[in-house]
Amino acid sequence: MGLRERKKARTRESIQRHALRLFEAQGYAATTVEQIAAAAEVSPSTFFRYFPTKEETVLYDPVDPLLIEAARKQPAELSLIGVIRATLKDVRENWPAEVWAEERVRQRLVFTEPALRARLSEGHIEGIDMIAGFVAERTGRAPDDSEVRAWAGALTGVLLAVGIARFNDPNLDWFDELDRAFAFIEGGLQL
Repeated sequence: MGLRERKKARTRESIQRHALRLFEAQGYAATTVEQIAAAAEVSPSTFFRYFPTKEETVLYDPVDPLLIEAARKQPAELSLIGVIRATLKDVRENWPAEVWAEERVRQRLVFTEPALRARLSEGHIEGIDMIAGFVAERTGRAPDDSEVRAWAGALTGVLLAVGIARFNDPNLDWFDELDRAFAFIEGGLQL
């Protein structure tokens, strides 16, 4: 990325980080756009250039594109599930703890705030599109191939199921639970 793109990315990250911190400290409903903008040291108009609504500061998922990029770096000989499992292992070992702490706050808000939870399905549709694009790239198949989309949907379903489980049990290790779920899929989903 060029300097301008890096600056925009830093501003977006700062706004989201401050929004999540304020939501955690004083509650989602009690936090205003003006408070978020002030904490991030930007004007409200700048806030709205990056996020059209307060909801978007939570719904914007900065982690998924990073996971896809990390998955692209996995060895070609791995199965698709092997790629996902290896990617999760790599990011768990190499990404800063604060990234995951912010992501945990973001996900908790999505599951607990009614206005955000109502929009959860939109995020999963975007997730299926993103994963299908990666799978198509990796396999040479079309992203709209029904089997590619079914695979991406299954993967998204696992992510949702584990996200709900983590919401219900804050002590649940997200990475371990995802790895178990993906191992189960890799084993053929036999109950």
